[in-house]
Amino acid sequence: MAGRRTNLALLALVLLGLVTGVLSFALGTEAATAVVIGHGVVGLGIVVLAPWKTEIVGRSLRRGGWRQGVSLALSATTVAAIATGILHSSGTLLEIGPLSMMQLHVGSGFGVAALAVVHFVMKPTRPRKVDFTRRNLLRGAAVLGLAGVGYATVEALYRVSGLPGGDRRFTGSHPVESDQPNGFPATQWLDDSVQHLDPETHRIEIVGVSYAVADLDIYDQVQAVLDCTGGWHVDRVWTGVGLDRMVSGIDGASLLVSSVTGYWRRFPLADASDLYLATHVDGELLSDGHGGPVRLVAPGRRGFHWVKWVDSVVVDDTPWWWQPPLPLT
Repeated sequence: MAGRRTNLALLALVLLGLVTGVLSFALGTEAATAVVIGHGVVGLGIVVLAPWKTEIVGRSLRRGGWRQGVSLALSATTVAAIATGILHSSGTLLEIGPLSMMQLHVGSGFGVAALAVVHFVMKPTRPRKVDFTRRNLLRGAAVLGLAGVGYATVEALYRVSGLPGGDRRFTGSHPVESDQPNGFPATQWLDDSVQHLDPETHRIEIVGVSYAVADLDIYDQVQAVLDCTGGWHVDRVWTGVGLDRMVSGIDGASLLVSSVTGYWRRFPLADASDLYLATHVDGELLSDGHGGPVRLVAPGRRGFHWVKWVDSVVVDDTPWWWQPPLPLT
């Protein structure tokens, strides 16, 4: 495969990897299955093209020059992204020190995307009509087909060998086993930090009315999976109050649920019956690290929607989708 077409194919795969990676974070329903599979196939597609890219990099290094540093950095970051993805998916190594393998995979993935753009700007490779001949399209399909076969083989090996990766959820997350209600990881989004709030004095303002934590102990219950983008999930029974009780009769388009930290997420008002303000998990008061005294429970949505340390719920006319697909802070 010619060097120019190899670079074009790799750039397309990197961009596809970025898109499918972000989508797999955003989706919490089984619709994520196809996206996660696509993300894995794209990653293995890059591996399939590695021999041709290695030859290109070798020629580039022999020419020398400072720009080769970007090429080397891109190659190293790509290897890191693929390696951390395999380690996470297989379950053979899920964390290094304070960082999960998924966090390292995401960080290196964004690094690959950024360096790929820099590489393209330095050495523009523009598509030509000849790149879309039947032969070249068949070659591209063969690369994706081989990657797809590789993905299916790897997944089968996970299950047959008994590796933890064979028990992943459709989002790619691994189960966390614990007989303690609060015995699962306490993680925060980006720059949030654990809050220590007094359940006796903390107030939650819901559509203009101030409530004490005890006012929410109506004991509506829901069994729901908390699926964290850190790469793990737990299935728990959450108790508190359904938001539909609290916003009944209120007109608007969306619910804005906010934390004392300033973190927030917006939801369709029509989904209020599927949202809960929880004070307990498996019958035990929520710990500080898990969002106590009050956190949002949002079944069918990834963990970043489950706002911790809730202090307000507002109904307004802003569309629910008027927000970043992933929180920026």
